[in-house]
Amino acid sequence: MQIYLPIAEVSVNIFTLLGLGGIVGLLSGLFGVGGGFLITPLLFFIGIPPSVAVATGANQVVASSVSGVLAQLKRKAVDIPMGLVLLVGGLLGSASGIYVFNLLTELGQIDLAVQLCYVVFLGLIGLLMLQEGIRTIQKQRKGGGVRKKRVQHTWVHKLPFKFKFRASGLYISVIPPLLVGVAVGILAAIMGVGGGFIMVPAMIYLLNMPTKVVIGTSLFQILFVSAFTTLMHAITNQTVDVMLALLLIVGGVIGAQIGSRLGARLKAEQLRILLALLVIIVAGKLGLDLVLHPSNLYSIATGGE
Repeated sequence: MQIYLPIAEVSVNIFTLLGLGGIVGLLSGLFGVGGGFLITPLLFFIGIPPSVAVATGANQVVASSVSGVLAQLKRKAVDIPMGLVLLVGGLLGSASGIYVFNLLTELGQIDLAVQLCYVVFLGLIGLLMLQEGIRTIQKQRKGGGVRKKRVQHTWVHKLPFKFKFRASGLYISVIPPLLVGVAVGILAAIMGVGGGFIMVPAMIYLLNMPTKVVIGTSLFQILFVSAFTTLMHAITNQTVDVMLALLLIVGGVIGAQIGSRLGARLKAEQLRILLALLVIIVAGKLGLDLVLHPSNLYSIATGGE
């Protein structure tokens, strides 16, 4: 059953879109990630223009983040003051990213820039996750277990404008979380992702936040920044395809329920390695598409040109 997507200007099978949303929702529930870094490249693969895929993929992130934030708030696992600092940085970064996105669109380089960002970031993150997953399994097999690291004072603790974040048990400057928020906001605007794969490691390793509040605080920031990014794309580029977003969300909600049940049956280290391999495969496919000569050469003109 084909459906015409007016903004993307392509016809796609409705079950393909529901299936894609379902697969990403399944992975989201299985691995505890937003899924934005997977849905956008998968949309590339079925012929959705990168500019539309980026803007519409952010909707999926918003939808998947809402339920996650509500669940984390019930567990009191959200550091709201820290989330607000990250959010201020995220909104500034998102506005800057939208400007860069529009500039690249005018130059005709947005498709190349988006795909390059995905190849670089997905490749690096996938390799780091794979390395850490293998290392953890090797430690467990040796019987050493995972030692709890002591909090170390670094250059982050010497910066001015310090503030006490009670839920995280931290007394640090607001500058580092503000900069982390800006970086994530820029990525959200250019790549259509929530940015959790950058923010979560930064919160753990750079800010020394306890793991119990990292996921909830990350989702809190991602929710508002992704909603703002989607709104800005809709206003400035008109590249948000509502029909595409709805089908992906429906599939995603169903897939997330199945994924969360499957995830409870697997070990965390096994899940991490599986996700890392998946991320590396997607990055490799995007990289090959950039360098291989396409079998069919054609171009699509827009605006009656």
